[in-house]
This record gives sequence, structure tokens and C-alpha cells, in this order.
Amino acid sequence: MPSKALDALYDYDPKYLADILKSVKTIAMVGASGDKTKFSYGVLRVLHETGYEMLPVNPNPKLEEIRGIPVFHSLDEIDRPVDMVEVFRPKEEFYFIAQKAIALGAKVLWGQIGVYDDHAARLAEEAGLKVVMNRCPKIELFRPFWKPRLDLPI
Repeated sequence: MPSKALDALYDYDPKYLADILKSVKTIAMVGASGDKTKFSYGVLRVLHETGYEMLPVNPNPKLEEIRGIPVFHSLDEIDRPVDMVEVFRPKEEFYFIAQKAIALGAKVLWGQIGVYDDHAARLAEEAGLKVVMNRCPKIELFRPFWKPRLDLPI
């Protein structure tokens, strides 16, 4: 499906997105990469520098940390509350990750650009999660509706 068609299909009210980004504090990023050339690394960096507690998730047993942040090798390893599960994996994995996000007690399931699955969204929404698909939180942070988090220390 062309990108513009997806944007129209997964069009979210700016207030809905802003409310999510203002309310979440802890983000588990499934598909986080330690490779500085990967988009997921840049998104993790910006979200972390913006003040979110990032929990990188990557199954590679040799990857122990990203930007000094300990890596979890699966969502099952996370031992603390998570507000949002952000997905940087193929859309075919979104349903399985939605199941894991529900089990983890996340409040939000967020599919990165190109990550969407209506069945996964329905499953998550029926379990009480807010869902965003085919969007990037890094991009959404800088849209006109966003107010910077000026309360954070430098």
C-alpha cells in the first residue's frame, strides 16, 4: 500500500498522539539497534534525550547495552512496569508483540512507520491499550502540537 494511503488509513487526532507522548514515561523498544546508522538507534537516542526511560529489546545475546542502557533480549525479561511498547519489527510480528505487550501490562502499543496490523490493533484495544500504527514518536514529538518538556534538567 502506498505511504500516502497508509497515512490516510492510520490518521490519528493530534491530541490523541500528544496525550500519549505526554503520559508515557517508560518505553520498551522492540527491535532497538546498537548500530548508529539504523533508524531505531536514532529514535531511541532522541526519545532517551527527551527524558523517556528507554528499555531496548533485541534478541541478539551479544548485544548487552545501547547508549549505556542495558538491553533486554525479549519483552518477557522486562521486570518493571512499561507504559508503551514501540515496535521496530516487521508488521508480520506485530500481532505476537501485541500479545506480549498485553501480558506485560503496557498502556500503549505503538507501531513504527510501516508497522501495522488491524487484528493486532483490535486485540490490544480490546485489552485496554491505546494503539498507534505507522507513525514515529520521534517525528510526532516535533509536530506543531507538541510542547517541549522544558522541566527536564540539561
